[in-house]
Amino acid sequence: MPTVSQLWTAPDAGEPMESHDTLDAVADSGLRGDRYFTGTGHYAPYDVCQVTLVSREALTHIREAFDIDLLDGRHRRNVVVDGVDVGELLDTQFRIGDAVFEGTRRRPPCAHVEKIADEAGVARALGDERGGICADVVESGAIAVDDDLTVVERLDDPDSLADAIRDRAGER
Repeated sequence: MPTVSQLWTAPDAGEPMESHDTLDAVADSGLRGDRYFTGTGHYAPYDVCQVTLVSREALTHIREAFDIDLLDGRHRRNVVVDGVDVGELLDTQFRIGDAVFEGTRRRPPCAHVEKIADEAGVARALGDERGGICADVVESGAIAVDDDLTVVERLDDPDSLADAIRDRAGER
């Protein structure tokens, strides 16, 4: 079962990431205390992700293939998960702890992450879909390190979509 191995926020654009054991996810806003929650992220308000996720396996690959260790938070992602390719969470709703998220799009690396990480090659290492994904908070709740990540619903499944439409129309 996929689990959360690390949680990170940065209080303001360009500030170092801070590690947490628990965080509050707030619907339609993000993670309390994070730069994008407060609107002070580097890309606010133009290219905002409420929450970003990256897989621990991708970070391990980067360490082994590029000799760059990003497990100290320099990846600039909020949630590190173990046991799942986060790309599989796109177009799904998933639960971590008490909160529900929806995977919305990939989060490719940029020159800014390399500048903040202060190490050449970080953006290239996070390339090839290792940079993680963006997710919206659908239901508020507390999340914590070691919480399980479970898929609630696949939004791109035609049968699920048809069932949801029937439910809303009262046909079931």
